[in-house]
Amino acid sequence: MRILALDSSGLVAGVAVVEATAGQTLTLSEFTIHYKKTHSETLLPMIDQALRIPGIDKASLDAIAVASGPGSFTGLRIGAATAKGLASVLAIPILPVPTLEGLAWNLWGSDGLICPIMDARRGQVYTGIYEIKEGKLQTIRKQDVLEIQKLGEQLKQQHKCVTFLGDGVPVFRGILEQWQKEGLQIRLAPGHLNRQRAASVGILGLTCLEEGKAVSAADFRPDYLRLSQAERERKEKREHDPISK
Repeated sequence: MRILALDSSGLVAGVAVVEATAGQTLTLSEFTIHYKKTHSETLLPMIDQALRIPGIDKASLDAIAVASGPGSFTGLRIGAATAKGLASVLAIPILPVPTLEGLAWNLWGSDGLICPIMDARRGQVYTGIYEIKEGKLQTIRKQDVLEIQKLGEQLKQQHKCVTFLGDGVPVFRGILEQWQKEGLQIRLAPGHLNRQRAASVGILGLTCLEEGKAVSAADFRPDYLRLSQAERERKEKREHDPISK
């Protein structure tokens, strides 16, 4: 089973090819870019390199795993369009992997709770609470958009050490340090693990396939979790403008 994995849900763009064979999972290639370029500039060239350098034929791919959201609306749309186009041409399924689960899988083998946080603006984060048990990712709280202070309240009730990762860490570092002073045990993931990795998406994609969660290119939709800023503004305008109702 060979899977092409894509993640363009955040500031990082990632592409990987993972393979499950003879009882083991291998990462055949992985490319990650977090520097100046936009996802629309990098994603297709990275896919080409991830396949061409190790000599992988597109026809040998069995599925495409993609970080399905939440995250950057633009990034998710780019990833979705790319995955849908390739899956349609190759006649293979798409494996939707929740963004926060992909991030949490970076910390496989860690003890305590894993809490990815992505900056959702307005004092909110995209987040979930996870734990690795018996080699599998266990969901304590499903991914959602949440006010950062409410997240803190929920974590304090767990009475466990929490490892944070994601682009929300530098944004809310002061709040995390305050939680630590208040008694919450906190660790921060190291630099090579604290952002999205396509290989993690690919490995979770295998689980997605085993659980029968594959979808067709035509049926795949990103999970934004909330309306875009433009959609929110239109909704607010309709609610406050009697003429537009």
